[in-house]
Amino acid sequence: MPVVTARATTGDMPITLIGLGTVTPLATVTVQSQISGQIMQIHFKEGQTVKAGDSLIQIDPRPYQVALEQAQGALKRDKALLANARVDLDRYQTLFAQDSIAEQQLATQKSLVAQYQGAVLTDQGQIDAAKLNLTYCHIVSPINGRVGLQQVNVGNFVTPSEPNGLVVVTELKPITVVFTLPEDNVPALLQRMHGATLPVTAWDRGNTRQLSSGTLQSIDSQIDTTTGTIRLKALFANDDEHLFPQQFVNVVLLLDTLHGATLIPQAAVQRGAPGTFVYLVNADQTVGVRTVTVGPGDANNVTVTAGLRPGDTVVVDGADRLKDGAKVVVRQGGAAHPGAGGASAGSDAGTPATGQRPQGGRRHSPPGSTGGS
Repeated sequence: MPVVTARATTGDMPITLIGLGTVTPLATVTVQSQISGQIMQIHFKEGQTVKAGDSLIQIDPRPYQVALEQAQGALKRDKALLANARVDLDRYQTLFAQDSIAEQQLATQKSLVAQYQGAVLTDQGQIDAAKLNLTYCHIVSPINGRVGLQQVNVGNFVTPSEPNGLVVVTELKPITVVFTLPEDNVPALLQRMHGATLPVTAWDRGNTRQLSSGTLQSIDSQIDTTTGTIRLKALFANDDEHLFPQQFVNVVLLLDTLHGATLIPQAAVQRGAPGTFVYLVNADQTVGVRTVTVGPGDANNVTVTAGLRPGDTVVVDGADRLKDGAKVVVRQGGAAHPGAGGASAGSDAGTPATGQRPQGGRRHSPPGSTGGS
């Protein structure tokens, strides 16, 4: 029988976990006005990137400037009254020491001085409030990010209770992705998170393009009992802005890497009455059934933990017509030698490695692993 073969080789096999995630900004701010007034100027364009402190909207400051001048005038008046009351108090203290006035008159003057002191403090507070309102007339961006669609126009009268706010600013760089994994992966995750930084990659919904690379930032404090999953958060620099808020992505988490593993193509693994087996090509050009124990794998290769040694030749194409002891002729071409790839945690997995595109087709996912599509 004509067959295509490949040799078992030694290589590294990354073990990955796949989850479905949502791009979540670190900060999303709905900018509101803290005062009431008419909009005089709008200093941004929709979709513009802004920095913290950049001017967004200018509200008419004239009413608040008038309030400031009134408060300043009241302060000057009360300061003058306070100074006069203190002069009278000094005079009354001298007269009281000479036993020329009653103690009640001195006490009344002390109370009057205290009242004017309170009035001065009140006036100063009103001045500070008026200055603060003038500051609020100039609305600036609280964070670095991108502004959304404009909610108001020049000439609109706005209040602090605007239902949709004035504009929404969303932080894009850096950005996070919140994704879920089965609870069966929690022990391995917790073990690897102690003192290790786990790489994470984000792929588009079709698993055809890698969007960005980042690191695992945190893991939730509890498991969702309704779904049996746990939420995780990954942080991405997003310098190229390929990740957009509320975008759905497939997340590939590199959990560990098996070094020096025995690798064979996924196509060589057969399943039947003997269990998991391969057709091993003997020196006399016959094939024998060899039971194997497989470990983590990716879309192309799978690790063999027992049953094969590096250098053994196995059938990767034409096995459906073979039986134990059959004579074979090795065809040239068509067989891919195994190499390093990505693996899904557990045994016999066909999930993608970090840096590789998740693929469909023949995939043997372990119990507890998640699909990425």
